[in-house]
Amino acid sequence: MRTTLVYSDWLTSYDFGFSHPLRPERFVESVRLMRTLRLLDDGGIRVVEPAPASEQDLLRVHDPDYVSVVKAAGRDPERFMPRRGIGPGDNPAFPDMHEAASLVAGAAITGFDQVLSGRADRALSIAGGLHHAHRDRAAGFCVYNDIAVGIAWALKRDPDLRIAYVDIDAHHGDGVQEAFWDDPRVLTASIHESGRFLFPGTGSERETGGPHAPDTAVNVPLEPYASDSDFLHGLEERLIPAVRAFAPDLLVTQNGADALAPDPLTHLALTLHGYHALVSRLAALSCEVCGGRMVAFGGGGYAWESVVPRAWTVLAYTLLEREVPPELLAEH
Repeated sequence: MRTTLVYSDWLTSYDFGFSHPLRPERFVESVRLMRTLRLLDDGGIRVVEPAPASEQDLLRVHDPDYVSVVKAAGRDPERFMPRRGIGPGDNPAFPDMHEAASLVAGAAITGFDQVLSGRADRALSIAGGLHHAHRDRAAGFCVYNDIAVGIAWALKRDPDLRIAYVDIDAHHGDGVQEAFWDDPRVLTASIHESGRFLFPGTGSERETGGPHAPDTAVNVPLEPYASDSDFLHGLEERLIPAVRAFAPDLLVTQNGADALAPDPLTHLALTLHGYHALVSRLAALSCEVCGGRMVAFGGGGYAWESVVPRAWTVLAYTLLEREVPPELLAEH
């Protein structure tokens, strides 16, 4: 499959600080590993630099006052008065916050454009996957919801498009679900650690979509220490049948690596072999339902030195439909 990686070193400007668990080194090391393994450019995956999302792009998803607050936070982080989810804790203000978050959102749009224009079959934005940002506030390390911005851009381009979104991050994809809760053109499906044990506290099986879009939200909450077999069972029994029934024109996936067992912020027991099985099944599903067209994102993952680069490199191999080297899947 013709695959594009949307990437620029400027994406590292989305940085909450050295002591924050969301480190830009996660995707820097992932790209370095992909280059070492000759996956990029002549190796098969074309690298395309993103352009920032415009304000018009952001406002399809986010409240104008919230965008103004993000700009203010980035202009003077030291004096910024906490509000709209930005402040000490999960989402501290940092210099040029709006510009950095707009570039991540722009990377999503670039990925959608690559696929919908026919320049690629699949696109990957590993710096993105910020699925917790809401219309009017930051949450869970997420300022702008790049996935929702990208989907909204795609629907503006083609209002008849049907998009299925599948999220395998340890945390429920609440912000994306919320953005398209009442839109029958978008299916949101998430398998995650139960909100009874983990942020953001949502994602129960009872959440199934708004009055104009019934059965367009599918959630599979898992108990702590859920294993490969638990994930695969939920995917095969719940998420894949829902995607098939929805018959999308495009598959969008969030591929957070924080369900992998060493992650310091979650309580799940997925292995790299299990992760590989999940992303492989989703790639095969895209071939089955929408001609292989797929836009994939990174997401969570906080064991960034040992696990995340290998997981996202496994994802890159899978999108490209190449055999994964066994050493990438070895458990340490």
